[in-house]
Amino acid sequence: MDGLLAFLPVVLYIVAITLLVVLIILAVKLIDTIELANKVLSDIEKKSNSLNGFFGVIDMLTDTLSFVSDNVVTGIVSGISKIFSGKNKYRKGRKKEEDYDE
Repeated sequence: MDGLLAFLPVVLYIVAITLLVVLIILAVKLIDTIELANKVLSDIEKKSNSLNGFFGVIDMLTDTLSFVSDNVVTGIVSGISKIFSGKNKYRKGRKKEEDYDE
């Protein structure tokens, strides 16, 4: 029993040292992985910044097209409403004449 009491702490120390070494190795690998991910993210950021001008031009173009199409639609609707409002005025004037005739 005395031999077991002397042997058990040595086994626990060996297991603890092994665990500590494994954790240190995993931490170093994790640091390498984080550095690699940081490089990839930096590269993506550089590429996306180079495309900002392109997206700005596309945004300006879509805004301009939207403005032009809104003006065209407004003009068409205005023309159609003038045509129908002219017919309505003609009909109203005609009804008034019929009322006076009676």
